[in-house]
Amino acid sequence: MRQTGFIAITLISAGAAALLTASIASLRAQGPNGGRTAEALFTALDIDKDGTLTRAELESGFQSWFTAWDKAHSGTLAQPEILAGISSLLPAPPPVKPGQANTFNPAGNSTPFPAPQAAVDAMMAALPTTPGQKPMHERRVLVMAHTGAGGFVHASIPLAAKAVEELGNKGGLWTTTVSYDAADINTENLRKYDAIFLDSTTACFLDDPDPAVTAARRAAFLSFVRGGKGIAGIHAATDAYHTDCLASEAAAKNGGPGLNLGALVLASRFVSAADKDNDGTVSQKEWAALADDWFQKLDTGNTGKVTRADFVAHFNSLLPPPDMHRLNLESKPVQQWPEFNTLIGGYFKFHWPDPQVIEVKIDDPNSPLTAMFHGQDFEIHDETYTFVQESFSRRNVHVLTSIDYAKMSAEDKAKESHPRTDGDYALSYIRREGKGRVFYEGHGHSDRVYAMTPMLEHLRAGIQYALGDLKADDSPSVK
Repeated sequence: MRQTGFIAITLISAGAAALLTASIASLRAQGPNGGRTAEALFTALDIDKDGTLTRAELESGFQSWFTAWDKAHSGTLAQPEILAGISSLLPAPPPVKPGQANTFNPAGNSTPFPAPQAAVDAMMAALPTTPGQKPMHERRVLVMAHTGAGGFVHASIPLAAKAVEELGNKGGLWTTTVSYDAADINTENLRKYDAIFLDSTTACFLDDPDPAVTAARRAAFLSFVRGGKGIAGIHAATDAYHTDCLASEAAAKNGGPGLNLGALVLASRFVSAADKDNDGTVSQKEWAALADDWFQKLDTGNTGKVTRADFVAHFNSLLPPPDMHRLNLESKPVQQWPEFNTLIGGYFKFHWPDPQVIEVKIDDPNSPLTAMFHGQDFEIHDETYTFVQESFSRRNVHVLTSIDYAKMSAEDKAKESHPRTDGDYALSYIRREGKGRVFYEGHGHSDRVYAMTPMLEHLRAGIQYALGDLKADDSPSVK
């Protein structure tokens, strides 16, 4: 795992496209954050502080950056060194507030936050009119909505929780308790419930600074399901326990800063622009050529000077668009609770960003958990996860739906580095864990998913399977 001065840089791999897209957009000079980025770089280059840049100043500034950032005196700069250097020039990211969504939270999140009322209204209008399976007896579901240290706080968390509550209310299928507090996963409290719903619980969502507390929570969780109860998870429930939790938790405890995604995107663009020989590094000659190229693009009137206003206005045109492969969003996993990774069926590797169109294939049209699709494949627009190849296998789960990878365009396939060799991209599945049951659905990042009646029916069926009220073939798809 690569470490920088930020909270566990590998956690970027688990982030949502919304944040990355916002970070890219923020670097455009037209936006407020883009203006601040350009302003910061101009100030660092304007040595004599006269509000203009000459060619000599620009080239001298680039040379001083190269010398300062090349701490190994190798004569080249790699992207991590450029990232560290740029980060020292840019304004620090604003502190993340409790309950703030669509961002990585260094400390994790235990604060409830509201769903947009329009999204709630759309979900309520889409609730199934068909009845669910009659429960064997009164059922209770605990929605766990806590985000672990350094994890991405999904904006859809409160909407998913509300959907679970309303699906249960309609027809008296179950009652729901929503908690953002990991401390509620304890043996005594779990006696009240028949299933736990993991609501995009990213990072190490059960962990505590006290290792003994962490161990007790994990044990209570495993005992709950293995003793005969159920787990249902949606979207980022598989984006947990595959990164360096301990590093994230230590950084949060020490008041470390959050991820500066703007600096990461900018560093990747610097490399894309300067690395002409495509060796993954920037030589001193390539770096000097980039400075020369910048000045030629900026000094359109051949005055020999560039004003601050012109620099800010044209900054975004100086660099190529972000190269997703250079962002290193796929990183080596650091497993710290393998039992959970096996239980939930796999762990995150990459995602196609929302609103990527995905052709959904019905793998088991005879299952009651897919009856709402009537055997018909369908399209969905959402952020869509892939799993690390060795973490997911049909020998471990019974697949309900998956990506029809054969129908995906070559362009979309190419967005993922090192795709699965088997082309097997499951979306939803069930499995046994001891005497208990596990259901997982990969979509649910976007609010629009909760306004799709068949998806709500699928979610309802999955929860009822986890509760033990809906019987289904859950033998592994590959024996």
